[in-house]
Amino acid sequence: MRLEGEAKRLTVYVGEDDVVGRVPLATEIVHRAHAAGLAGASVFRGVEGYGASNHIHTARILRLSEDLPVAVVIVDRADRIEAFLPQLDEVVTEGLVTLEDVHVVKYVGRPEA
Repeated sequence: MRLEGEAKRLTVYVGEDDVVGRVPLATEIVHRAHAAGLAGASVFRGVEGYGASNHIHTARILRLSEDLPVAVVIVDRADRIEAFLPQLDEVVTEGLVTLEDVHVVKYVGRPEA
């Protein structure tokens, strides 16, 4: 797959303890993005943050928290990202979902074997 030019970045902010059944929510989102054929997805674990609960979660040793913030980032063409949004409605019950316009300079996937 080749992706260059105008695209959308979808970012889903959740807690690492959030689950769908017994599967971590971030993992479920990545697997759904893969099944949908999106260009790629990455999960980033935060070291500190808070959300709607207003409770600060941190990785600092004196205030150890297991529910650290996690961001799942997906970049693809706008139409493909928009088509994926209903899947997030099925699994994200708490969190923040953002969409931003981005300009992809270069993305070249590996050739399929």
